[in-house]
Amino acid sequence: MLKLEARPNPSKLWGFASPLLALVITVLIGTVIFMAMGKAPLTALSMFFWEPIKSSYALSELAVKATPLLIIALGLSVCFRSNVWNIGAEGQFVFGAICAAGVALMADATTSRWIVLAVLIAGVLGGMAWAGIAALLRDRFNANEILTSLMLVYIAVFLLTYLVSGPWKDPNGFNFPQSKTFEKVTQIPRLLDGTRMSIGLLIALAGVGALWVYLFRTFSGFQLQVGGLAPLAARYGGFSSRKALWTALMISGGAAGLAGALEVAGPVGQLTPYIPVGYGFAAIIVAFVGRLHPVGIVFAAILMSMFYIGGELAQSRLRLSKSLTGVLQGLLLFTLLACDTLIAYRVRWQR
Repeated sequence: MLKLEARPNPSKLWGFASPLLALVITVLIGTVIFMAMGKAPLTALSMFFWEPIKSSYALSELAVKATPLLIIALGLSVCFRSNVWNIGAEGQFVFGAICAAGVALMADATTSRWIVLAVLIAGVLGGMAWAGIAALLRDRFNANEILTSLMLVYIAVFLLTYLVSGPWKDPNGFNFPQSKTFEKVTQIPRLLDGTRMSIGLLIALAGVGALWVYLFRTFSGFQLQVGGLAPLAARYGGFSSRKALWTALMISGGAAGLAGALEVAGPVGQLTPYIPVGYGFAAIIVAFVGRLHPVGIVFAAILMSMFYIGGELAQSRLRLSKSLTGVLQGLLLFTLLACDTLIAYRVRWQR
């Protein structure tokens, strides 16, 4: 029989190279899938790895996709480093978008431009409130945050559907389930004319620096990481696990809510039932591919956004299924887990 035996000294080099190896394996498996579907592998792969970067406009669209993934993954990395398993970032993203839309819908032609700040704050507070439900259930009733945060995703989506089909439905929207288009004063400022790239990208990059400082240069960040790596040592050192739980979920929920606010007040410009596109779930993969490090998450977010854009192009140009994007995302996660397992363990044959 085969047995996994822990390596005495796992390779640090392969610890950093593992995501690259996982990407190579994913590409190879993807090539086989394209061939089985009767598509030219090079043409299909170019949709994922060349088309998203071949022009300045393509790069701007890449940034639009990468921004919410980066922001959400930064928040999730805080949770995962502190051993808090927030799987419901998608719900926090949606509820943050709902709260931001609620503020944006109150604007009119005479509203000050400063309402943009209120829209973003509403998104952050909405995401924190939605994550706070999972934190409260874990803190008060010891409920598993994996299940509660995941179930809250569906509640947020149903709430979104109710609002855009009922109270917030646009009366001039030809009966489509969507809110009215937000006033121009509520729209997130664009970085470049003629593109959809907004200041959300700058906020995301600022978040990378802020998270690096918090995790590696503050005592609070040190407490969170010790609690995740060695809970008994953290308890012996007097670190509060309750405080770590609330801090991690508030940061993660606030980041997801901010991403939702930037989405509805940025590229979308209104509240629709198509706001939940899976960014909250894809950001989990981004966080782990980026090794839960702020800098690594930047590159992982770019890679995942290339999968999103490539999937859309493959659907329109090659008539491939939209689910292909999810297949490649899942392959990347599974191959990464397999590579990490072989880094930490070696396979032994045992009679």
